[in-house]
Amino acid sequence: MDNKIAQIVRETYNIDVDVAVSRPEPQFGDYATNVALQLAGRLGRAPREIADELAEKLRGTNEFADVTVAGPGFINLMISNEALLDLTKKEPIPHRAGQTVVIETNNPNPFKAMHIGHAYNAILADTIANLLAVDGARVRRVSYHGDVGLHVGKSMWAILRETGGDIEKLHAIEPAERNRFMSKMYAEGSNAYKESEDTKKEIDELAKQSFLLDDPTYKAIYELCAKWSYDDIDRIVAEIGNVPIERRYVESETEEPGKKLIIDNTPGVFTQSDGAYIFEGSKYGSFDNVYIGSNGNGLYGAHDMGLVQLKYADYPDLSENIVVTGGEQGAYFRGVIAASELAIPELKGKLKNFPTGLVKLSTGKMSSRTGDVIEIGWLFDQFKNAIIERGGEPTNDIIAGALRYQFLKVKIGGDVVFDINEAVSLTGNTGSYLQYTHARARRILEKVSGPIARPAEIRDEDRSLVRKLGEYHEIITLATQTLEPHHICNYLFDLAQEFNRYYEKNQVVGDEYESHRAGLVALYADTLRAGLLVLGIAAPEKM
Repeated sequence: MDNKIAQIVRETYNIDVDVAVSRPEPQFGDYATNVALQLAGRLGRAPREIADELAEKLRGTNEFADVTVAGPGFINLMISNEALLDLTKKEPIPHRAGQTVVIETNNPNPFKAMHIGHAYNAILADTIANLLAVDGARVRRVSYHGDVGLHVGKSMWAILRETGGDIEKLHAIEPAERNRFMSKMYAEGSNAYKESEDTKKEIDELAKQSFLLDDPTYKAIYELCAKWSYDDIDRIVAEIGNVPIERRYVESETEEPGKKLIIDNTPGVFTQSDGAYIFEGSKYGSFDNVYIGSNGNGLYGAHDMGLVQLKYADYPDLSENIVVTGGEQGAYFRGVIAASELAIPELKGKLKNFPTGLVKLSTGKMSSRTGDVIEIGWLFDQFKNAIIERGGEPTNDIIAGALRYQFLKVKIGGDVVFDINEAVSLTGNTGSYLQYTHARARRILEKVSGPIARPAEIRDEDRSLVRKLGEYHEIITLATQTLEPHHICNYLFDLAQEFNRYYEKNQVVGDEYESHRAGLVALYADTLRAGLLVLGIAAPEKM
């Protein structure tokens, strides 16, 4: 639409202009533009005069059924029924064709329970990956896990105490109990670390051992429990609807390349002080940070820079490298990105961090197991119980749909407050509601006796629904350009409400216009399904 208006402007005034169009309330038209106000200064004329001239030109085209001018020079346009139907066929134009984007879609650490914050980051990253794919990019889904350090020491301390170093006791644990066992071990180690200086020293030594793995007993138990953790992480992210990763990175492989890059860029990017290597991140919207300690050990910054190098080596054609993290890590990552781009200039502008808001339950209730996090397993159980209470069947698709939508409907950076009963409700702005309305539309179509074809005309009662259906490609384009899934959520909820209003007033099955209206129902169901799939949410045929 903006292209057509720009063409008319060019033909009339020999001026190229970026035309902005908006969607007004339906009573004012299908589109509105302030292009006349944009042109007023360049032409030295009143915007109302320009708007009147452009309106007359636009009325002479086939695309518009009505063109009016309002206020100081706003142009309201109602497009023809034929053009409106054509919009429902329009596909989003991919803007990232030929680009390779690497994105970390699940990053929980092994040796501890996956919590609700991990789930949020994983779901958001996976959905951003979907948007990138829709936009034509070659998406490389990877993961990164902290397989060394203090959290490993805490778990290993409790595991060694529990088993006495006998790995056979671990083999005796049933697969279904392994996640619960690992969660319990981490909680015990975390509590013990706070209670005694002697225990703290023991755990610190066990943390160091995670880097060395030179004790056979420690190594065997470590490797077995790490495998359990990764298997469980992969299982959980599959249950929440994520696409599988193609490459797993771990922190232990990042130390050496990260340290080398830092040392090679000292002085220049980094400075040395008392044997430590420091990046002055305060110059780049971050904070001054130690990347290599005075003891020669690489710290988090060194490891993340090492990871950047590993990904760049594996995907040398990458156009973007995206990491989704908690909001509290935003300043830290600004520093890592600045340091990495200075050290590897060819990555300038390619490294992106999406910091999220906080996640909490409306009740404030936490996991009873660890006391300080909401474990994803516990949350799944709560969703399951809530779905059963409302009379539904708690399949993985239904649970995952409710969970994903609660995260995705919030603008990135905003806090997510969970009300579990609300999240699984079949009314209101929920994933369950959208899944239900899709299934309802499919049930209607099952009852149609005749052929179902795409509508070839628009009746008066159809226009509002068709108008909303025609917005789909615009919303997908907006979401892919901004990489913000909440735009799709808002649209699908509005679309479902528009359909329900239509269906309440217009009988489908058994009506003289059954075939025509069934075509609209099918178009609605297909559009809703397409949007849900971009969000990573299943569109069940029955609920």
